[in-house]
Amino acid sequence: MRVLVVTTVHHPEDSRIRARQVRAMLEAGWDVTYAASFAAHDVTPRAVRGLTVVDLPRARGRRRLSAFLAARHLIRSAAAQHDVVVLHDPELLLAAAGAGRRVPVVWDVHEDTAAAVVLKPWLPRPLRAPAAGAFRGVERIAERRTAGLLLAEAAYQDRFRHPHPVILNTVLVPESVSEPGDARVVYVGALSAARGAAELVAVGRLLRERTAGAATLHLVGGADAATRELLTTAHAAGDLEWHGYLPSTDALTLLDGALAGLSLLHDSPNYAVSIPTKVVEYMAFGVPVVTTPLPLARALVEEAGSGVVVPFEDAERTVEAVLALRDDPELRRRLGAAGHAHAAHRYDWAAHSDQFLEALTTASRRRGRG
Repeated sequence: MRVLVVTTVHHPEDSRIRARQVRAMLEAGWDVTYAASFAAHDVTPRAVRGLTVVDLPRARGRRRLSAFLAARHLIRSAAAQHDVVVLHDPELLLAAAGAGRRVPVVWDVHEDTAAAVVLKPWLPRPLRAPAAGAFRGVERIAERRTAGLLLAEAAYQDRFRHPHPVILNTVLVPESVSEPGDARVVYVGALSAARGAAELVAVGRLLRERTAGAATLHLVGGADAATRELLTTAHAAGDLEWHGYLPSTDALTLLDGALAGLSLLHDSPNYAVSIPTKVVEYMAFGVPVVTTPLPLARALVEEAGSGVVVPFEDAERTVEAVLALRDDPELRRRLGAAGHAHAAHRYDWAAHSDQFLEALTTASRRRGRG
């Protein structure tokens, strides 16, 4: 099978796209053309058998036109040489208009785009509601005109008329992990105000003050423009270590033996219907979770017995939870072991990758109305 994978929004090393989906296709012996913004992210693609890479401009903030046009040109010129096209950005559905008549097009639905767009600081407030409505319209058209959708969460099904395969944001779960330590607190994921950047900075400062620097907060992830200065200042002050974006394999090494993993997402409709991937990653590496009470995150942590739930936007309570774990080695060992066992049983990509490959194989036999 020959697959064209396209994104201009996501980092080329995005865990869902590169570490799981592209890897699964290559391991199945498929040929993959992966088009992403490698140069813009300063990424040098690794040479891998069966993988062809294409560099595209990056779509960021309001600067999206050149990326859209480059992606549209690529899809129109290269789609016919592939058995299926997989799109990871909703705007690429417009770039692929017409291609579905020649080759099946699949949209991988990462999030509730309409709910997410209202949180974008680069979009003027008066335009956010109309943009959300426009994305809902795009979703309805996509369901009719593509060969299929892949949903990252079962809850996304409510937005569509017909059933679609759910390809959860599962992770690669190690067979064995280290016991949680007492010094390194971690956050892995994109950083923004809505994702708790201000609270993370406050947590880092309080941890440094209350442990005399013995416990340190490590942040791994890219930040939006509105958050970058805040994090840079906190890093320079020694309140935390901000590593920036790291490839998945490098980022996850920081989890091994960590004291706690933080997920301080705000109470937003977009986050309410998703299990934060970071929570599953913490559990997979045997790290106790400290999360805000988003419905699915709370349910997962309580079902697994893998962590602590703290109030929204409350750095003080978050630090208290972390220090309680630091003071109780048996508690953090128990929470870490329970999380690892639950992740291995329910959220290991190794047990779900065949479902993804089957969904693409099925879609490759269809044609949309492009």
